[in-house]
Amino acid sequence: MRRLLRPVLGVATAALAVIACTSPATPASAADAPYDVLVFSKTAGFRHDSIAVGTQAIRDLGAANNFTVTATEDAAAFTTGNLAQYEAVVFLNTTGDVLNASQQTAFESYIGSGGGYVGVHAAADTEYDWPFYGNLVGAWFASHPAIQQANVKVENRAHAATAHLPQTWTRTDEWYNYRTNARSSARVLATLDESSYSGGGMGADHPHSWCKTYNGGRSFYTGGGHTQASYAEPAFRAHLLGGIRYAAGRAKADCRPETGYTTLYNGSTSGWSQAGPGSFTNSDATLTSVGGMGLFWYSAKQFTNYSLKLDWRLAGDDNSGVFIGFPPSSDPWSAVNNGYEIQIDPTDAVDRTTGAVYTFKSADIAARDAALNPAGEWNTYELLVEGERLQVFLNGVKINDFTNTDPVRSLAGHIGIQNHGTGDDVSFRNIRIKELGGTPPGGNTTVQAEAFSSASGVSAVGKTGANGGQTLGYVEPGDWAAYNGLDLTNATSFRARIVSGGPGGTIQVRTGSPTGTVLGSVAVPNTGGWNTFADVTTTLSGVPSGTQNLYLTFAGSGSGLFDVDDFTLVRGTGGGTPGTGPIRGLAGKCLDVRNSGTADGTQIQLYTCNGSAAQTWSVTANSTVRALGKCLDVSGGGSADGTKIQLWTCNGTGAQNWSAQADGTVRNPQSGKCLDVSGNNSADGTVVHLWTCTGAANQKWVMP
Repeated sequence: MRRLLRPVLGVATAALAVIACTSPATPASAADAPYDVLVFSKTAGFRHDSIAVGTQAIRDLGAANNFTVTATEDAAAFTTGNLAQYEAVVFLNTTGDVLNASQQTAFESYIGSGGGYVGVHAAADTEYDWPFYGNLVGAWFASHPAIQQANVKVENRAHAATAHLPQTWTRTDEWYNYRTNARSSARVLATLDESSYSGGGMGADHPHSWCKTYNGGRSFYTGGGHTQASYAEPAFRAHLLGGIRYAAGRAKADCRPETGYTTLYNGSTSGWSQAGPGSFTNSDATLTSVGGMGLFWYSAKQFTNYSLKLDWRLAGDDNSGVFIGFPPSSDPWSAVNNGYEIQIDPTDAVDRTTGAVYTFKSADIAARDAALNPAGEWNTYELLVEGERLQVFLNGVKINDFTNTDPVRSLAGHIGIQNHGTGDDVSFRNIRIKELGGTPPGGNTTVQAEAFSSASGVSAVGKTGANGGQTLGYVEPGDWAAYNGLDLTNATSFRARIVSGGPGGTIQVRTGSPTGTVLGSVAVPNTGGWNTFADVTTTLSGVPSGTQNLYLTFAGSGSGLFDVDDFTLVRGTGGGTPGTGPIRGLAGKCLDVRNSGTADGTQIQLYTCNGSAAQTWSVTANSTVRALGKCLDVSGGGSADGTKIQLWTCNGTGAQNWSAQADGTVRNPQSGKCLDVSGNNSADGTVVHLWTCTGAANQKWVMP
């Protein structure tokens, strides 16, 4: 945002203009740099009569969109040298085993070198004995009913393959059922509404088109394209073009798997309020800024630790931003003065351009430029807030990493989008959030089970009565779910909230892999129905300390075993800890949490010992030092002399490891430096910081 003088704004408020209007025409994007595409249509099974018209459609798309097309059914084209000339390879209705071992190796090398893959329809009915290909395409074909009309539900309207589509896309084709659900490894772009046709076999979550990154390359798949008529449909041709552009690296997208998000806006503005002048139109589940300078903010709730995702598009050289961490207010300047703006404007100065934390920290410009789609095309932000750390992802690529050190501001608070002013036309879609929770004062960690990092077989299921509105469902014997980066230190038992109208089964808790060491297992009974929840608990043993990847594996007999709503790692007292009590230092004074604050980033200081909770520290077995439910932390994991020492949510990183030395110093092994009283000053309130170890009196501490 470009700051204007406050008198221009005043403090007037304006209601949201929810106007039923036609979306503005998308301006023409800059032409893609030329590229080359190989269309491969060899069949060793059923042969589609649409291959010829499909090939010609791709040739036509290439002629109009700056790429050349080479079409072949000769598998001999799959050599390392030949494939290197193509930015994308389209498997157009291939079937059966079409490549030999050396050709498969060449294609694996091509993908590993950053190549692109596009699978059309029967590409999923190809190479069943080649695991690499199965992972690349995302799911293999299982069956299909007769050709008929169906409704395609478009859930990602930011990807180049689907941005042009309505939320419900009705068309006629042959609709595939797949052997597995691609959602655990890919970003699903569209699903099939099985209630709109006959013969669906995957239930409420039936992926139809998706994208993913795999082994260094990019993959796009669409289940459409069986019929000759498909390739004459403008919407399907644009769908296919968008997939090719993504695979070729010309259109950027966030294709990471996504589960567990709650919609804040996808057409409904319930819970939102306008602060200041201007407004947003609301049409086709798209908000578009009008006038300003104002702020459309989610007033229904504040957020602390979360992943916020939203899609945005500039009409041209325009300006907007996403605000986070501000208190409720009808004055848009409250967000400016108390929160942080993640800027949207690629032409401004480096500290106030797209991806920058406005005036506070520039984005990584090279990474930003490589990930950015131009005006007229959609982009996706993820704003990942963990305590006072903010990471900014653009189209799945990390472009900024910022830590708030200002005690007046916080990353916790409300979120909002800016309408900057007349002529700054910016649109937003699909604003969604996943609340991450955190380690509460008691030390236990609760995780929403549907918020897995990766999984096999299972998926998120909406369910009344579930915490967060979803459960981890479709649990079958042999399925698993992984949760990366959990701190397992001192976890002594596992508690899960479950529901089952089926046979029940067993949850096994493992680390390392789905076949890793079993830390504990617990039987899950039939709870009496699919809306009757219960808790199950088991003790854990052999639990490693620190941050680990945790796996839940599922066993039983039959199908539809149970759902998991959430699970909790229950921590013991951390047996083996040196003790709990004051940490005494210079002049006999105590290490103290300033003003007994519990906010992440609270300063640690020296103060006259008083026996308060702010001076009661627990030194744990893995050398964390805790007070008030949080950890002694080196700000930003820094190593420079003078780096702030603060209180922060425990996260198992090296910034929170401390080691008491024989000489009385307390060292942070990650930096190799010591806990130090600034300036060797024993006055109450003197800050402690990180400093090169000297062995002086201001670095000597008596641990509890």
